[in-house]
Amino acid sequence: MIVNLINRVIGITGYSVSKKKIDTDLVDIESDRAFMRLYDQCRPYTMTSMERLYSLYQSVIYILDHNIPGDFVECGVWKGGSSMMMALTLLQRNATDRSIFLYDTFEGMSAPTENDITFSGQDAEKLLQSQEKDDDHSIWCYSPLENVQGNLKSTGYPSEKLFFIKGKVEITLHQNLPAEISLLRLDTDWYESTKIELEMLYPLLKKGGVLIIDDFGHWEGAKKAVLEYFKEKMPILHRIDNTGRITIK
Repeated sequence: MIVNLINRVIGITGYSVSKKKIDTDLVDIESDRAFMRLYDQCRPYTMTSMERLYSLYQSVIYILDHNIPGDFVECGVWKGGSSMMMALTLLQRNATDRSIFLYDTFEGMSAPTENDITFSGQDAEKLLQSQEKDDDHSIWCYSPLENVQGNLKSTGYPSEKLFFIKGKVEITLHQNLPAEISLLRLDTDWYESTKIELEMLYPLLKKGGVLIIDDFGHWEGAKKAVLEYFKEKMPILHRIDNTGRITIK
């Protein structure tokens, strides 16, 4: 009522008064200064949302606080931003005994199948053809191995605890596996890769360990692989944001 009265008075000037709407969606995250310091370091090297990075950050803390044994694994790393968040959080907590396994082709996305479409029905193959592999933030997610290694090195995490596994996961997972896993983050987008990752890696995830699916809400192939794998006993997949999902084993 007061705003309306003021507007009638000053209306002849061409101005008006309105209430400012404040976006509070991320206020709780942005107020966490310890996280935001790490977020600023990782942000240039990831396409992951602040919500998903915060969920990852909290997962690392949860694992340490609850003494969940096992190493950290990420499949599909692009420039390494999410693995950097793992490493930086571990350093923040003075915990450098965990190994971090980074699986990626380091040559861009592998060939999709007919299962790989976006939630809105866009075909992955056509999207790949429409973009240049070297374009930053391209769907190709291309970043050379040496660049990713440099990005992880910049965190200061012990280099002997970082394992870069190059190649298609459909092949490399049969050759290079950690003994046990406490944090498993899957971000390879496609049906075939997500399927083999769950089959090979989820059994190694310790009870109480964390599983993060980055593309559940965006890529139908990744979603299909998850639903098929857990069809007999589906866990609660908590929504992080429009695409990310998280569960505790």
